[in-house]
Amino acid sequence: RQGSELSGWAMGRWTYEGIDLNHNFADLNTALWDAEDNDLVPHEFPNHYIPIPEYYTLANATVAPETRAVIDWMQRYPFVLSANLHGGELVVTYPFDMTRTYWKAQELTPTADDGVFRWLATVYATSNLAMASEERRLCHYDDFIRFGNIINGANWHTVPGSMNDFSYLHTNCFEITVELSCDKFPHASELPVEWENNRESLLLYMEQVHRGIKGVVRDRDTEQGIANAIISVDGINHDVRT
Repeated sequence: RQGSELSGWAMGRWTYEGIDLNHNFADLNTALWDAEDNDLVPHEFPNHYIPIPEYYTLANATVAPETRAVIDWMQRYPFVLSANLHGGELVVTYPFDMTRTYWKAQELTPTADDGVFRWLATVYATSNLAMASEERRLCHYDDFIRFGNIINGANWHTVPGSMNDFSYLHTNCFEITVELSCDKFPHASELPVEWENNRESLLLYMEQVHRGIKGVVRDRDTEQGIANAIISVDGINHDVRT
């Protein structure tokens, strides 16, 4: 009713309790970076499956029930690929979402798997009809076109406690954010066009789950699968677990 692109970036962002779910996950970045600065990773502090801080689990912590439910879901299922869908821009962002220099609002802050994340973001952006259109206009004032419509999240604006960073540091999951459309609140009549713009990119993105190495880690003697076996790749300071 207020005009799709004129309602403001914060409209619809807060829960009934006044919590911004996009900033509500535990900040695991700071603990990792502090440990790295003190040469504790990975021998004394893990470079993956980073535990949730105790303060975040307290009953009076400002954590939305929706956030707790999503974390519980992520802990029960070993997801490896994910995307969360936002509106109001046309760009795909990838972790880290939080700047490493805490006082900076923007700073390129890549993960140890930066190449993979850039690939995942590019797959979506190049197959999205709106992003790939030669007649593509700027949504607002950021020119993402010259970057191929992808950007490191922290290099756009810092987001402490994002779901992307939490997924990467607490689970095996690689997650990106897709800003689906300039129009944050499209009218019902516009939804078929929005669907066509994103249908192929959603399918191609899901297919990326088959990229990379996969298999079963087995006990040499019993041939039984081994749960929670840690797999390290030379040159990448971020392990994964079976």
